[in-house]
Amino acid sequence: MDLHLAGLTALVTGGTKGIGRAIVDSFAAEGANVGFCARNPADIEATEAALVGSGGRVSGTAMDMGDAAAVARWVGDSASMFGGIDIVVSNVSALAIPDTDESWEATLRVDLMGTVRLVKAALPHLQQSSAASIIAISSVSGREVDFASGPYGTVKSALIAYMAGLAFQLAGQGIRANTVSPGNTFHEGGVWQNIEQGDPELFNTVMGLNPTHRMGTPQEVADTVVFVASPRSSRTTGANILVDGGLSRGIQF
Repeated sequence: MDLHLAGLTALVTGGTKGIGRAIVDSFAAEGANVGFCARNPADIEATEAALVGSGGRVSGTAMDMGDAAAVARWVGDSASMFGGIDIVVSNVSALAIPDTDESWEATLRVDLMGTVRLVKAALPHLQQSSAASIIAISSVSGREVDFASGPYGTVKSALIAYMAGLAFQLAGQGIRANTVSPGNTFHEGGVWQNIEQGDPELFNTVMGLNPTHRMGTPQEVADTVVFVASPRSSRTTGANILVDGGLSRGIQF
């Protein structure tokens, strides 16, 4: 299926590892231009090198999504470099789970306000696009109570609400907004590999809760994100799409 992404430009936050990296790779494979950000310059350089020769242009920027000025600068520079912006994917997370003041502040600053600032900076460019799409990566922890309730789960819930509001507010301008909520996703160097090594009891408990008896892969999440972001999903807006292997039990009306 041609997703009609060739020549469009997507911005992806947290684009060098895990789900974010798979999203960057997938957009590039579809021929889209991709601007991505991350905090580690070496990881950015490696990602750019790996995608040389892909269908579109790929450019990374080292920055902190909790830095409001840096977010605005990155979006503006990316729009100038690529000649516009069609898609934004807010993927980065502080992954601050413990119920501490520091976790609340980090999660609000990076996960929530990073997304809000990204959208506000990108909106003038999205308004010029005929295929404008906004996606936030939330989590099943934003939909139901689990071990990550607290700062992480609460802010992931807020992202779902924020996207739903944007979908309603921006529909008349032809701008879509959706949330993709992954379940437990395993990748090398990721949080679940660390838990497997450091807390095998928790790891095994979580594995046992999923009816597929496995965790998801970054590529499985990325495939959903890229399709929903694409013009082929033009009627999808205001949705929270679960990619969790049946982990969530609640009925989503």
